Amino acid sequence: MATFLQIRTNGQITLPASIRRRANLKEGDILEVVVDQDGVIHLIPQTFVDRSQAYFWTKRWQQGEEEAEADLQTGRHKDFDNVEDLLSELDEDE
Repeated sequence: MATFLQIRTNGQITLPASIRRRANLKEGDILEVVVDQDGVIHLIPQTFVDRSQAYFWTKRWQQGEEEAEADLQTGRHKDFDNVEDLLSELDEDE
């Protein structure tokens, strides 16, 4: 079923509630606008990362995450029953 929108003053459009629900869009969400060579307009929901959390998405951090996941998958880790056992293990390594 097609939905038609009318361009209003200052180029504004209103996305009907049914479309916002289907796309899970809420007030304040950010949409990227991409226009194809054919003039087709795509609205793509975007998520921005809070600056205080941006380190997590750096290449270096993500490589560390991948290495840690590989260690877990291959069994290259040790489980401890409590913090004291972990600390004892760390003391032995010194």
